[in-house]
Amino acid sequence: MPVNVNKIIRKLSLAERKKVEERAAEIIAEEMSLRDLRRARKLTQARVAKTLGITQDSVSRLEKRSDLLLSTLRKTVRAMGGEVRIVAQFPDRSPVVLSHLAEEHPGRKRSRGLARARRKATKLSAPASIVIR
Repeated sequence: MPVNVNKIIRKLSLAERKKVEERAAEIIAEEMSLRDLRRARKLTQARVAKTLGITQDSVSRLEKRSDLLLSTLRKTVRAMGGEVRIVAQFPDRSPVVLSHLAEEHPGRKRSRGLARARRKATKLSAPASIVIR
């Protein structure tokens, strides 16, 4: 028999409903698309594109993709002033931050766009973190 969540919520006290709504807002805030993240940082596609050394149209296409290289994600988030951290979570231990994924290798030639993104990212506001679960 299906359960109507609205009936259950109506039975909760005002304090309980408020607590549920606050937790729902927290959960929603934990998950953002690149587009949502860019908007939350109050950045335009044109500004991110300029920082990355690509076109605005390329940023639009990037935001619509469901599968990105980690290096592309890292560059894009850096262009927004943030940093990507990948966390592996297991039921029987504390979360583990994975390192050395999609990072530049010493001696590897950097693209001008990435170098520009790093310089400009430091001019933007405080770094943001992304947790991938």
